[in-house]
Amino acid sequence: MISFKNDYSEIAHPSILTLMQKHSQTQFNGYGLDALSISVKQTIQSMLQANVDIHFLVGGTITNKVLISHALRPYEAVISADTGHIFVHETGAIESTGHQILLIPNANGKLTVPLIEETLKGFSDEHRVLPKLVYISNATETGTFYTKAELQALYRFCQSRDLYLFIDGARLGVALAASGLTLNDLCENSDAFYIGGTKNGAMLGEALVIKSESLKPFFRHAIKQSGGLLAKGFVAAIQFEGLFQNNLFFDLGTHANAMAAQITSGLIHLGIIPIYPVSTNQIFITLKKTQVDILSKNYAFEIWTDHGFEQTIRLVTSWFTTETMVQTLLKDIESIL
Repeated sequence: MISFKNDYSEIAHPSILTLMQKHSQTQFNGYGLDALSISVKQTIQSMLQANVDIHFLVGGTITNKVLISHALRPYEAVISADTGHIFVHETGAIESTGHQILLIPNANGKLTVPLIEETLKGFSDEHRVLPKLVYISNATETGTFYTKAELQALYRFCQSRDLYLFIDGARLGVALAASGLTLNDLCENSDAFYIGGTKNGAMLGEALVIKSESLKPFFRHAIKQSGGLLAKGFVAAIQFEGLFQNNLFFDLGTHANAMAAQITSGLIHLGIIPIYPVSTNQIFITLKKTQVDILSKNYAFEIWTDHGFEQTIRLVTSWFTTETMVQTLLKDIESIL
């Protein structure tokens, strides 16, 4: 069975496993207050021009939940695309904190200034929640990415309306590889963002970067209250020690995108056009249900939407995907057409 189901099916990249073994006989302070965690935070800070706070958390959902609930007062709400991870795949985590998610129809998975501006018109008095934070993901849930100009426009607008802009970076590695943006570009054009390790070669972990001064105070209290403050915080730090050595974080994203591009080229050659533009490592295609059934015998993938006679499936590449896997998949797809 070859997996194209997600980008976190493997334990970790060998370089990170080597570091885990290297540090296995070292004793650390707990809760992210150890020398290694401090050193890795300094490494990330060195890539950014603004003075930031950095926190390591175990995964994307807890990162989103803690940051958003910390940023919002009880009567404030978060704006998200209707494909946003916080709405579709987080089991009401945000709603469980008492905050409403205001959904906006997406433009290829993205939010735009006009879409947000139109939504804000309906929230002008004390009888409704007050929009305060705009949530976007980069790469998006449809595999697209934001350009620097798009982020700049969003952030300028958010600042003009006294809104926070928060970037979910679960798949930031592939987004940066596709867009040519830097971590500093993200920092300059948001109030907070996180660097996704789980979906880019790490065993676990996300590195949350907070730039906004108003969001920094007492954030560790918020993490602890939500159950996200790891006693063994150094385990998460080790992940990013490895990812930011020898350009690994960026190389893994580039490789995942290259494998997706090969699949896309092969699919188009076979007459199959992905339903979203393929920019990063996610590919959505529609096949007959009988074809999907045959393909699922040898491959793992997500059935995204079921149309009865047809099904849309999602194929995801990762640092682990090889050209042999890609060519085998394309050959088997050709055989069922």
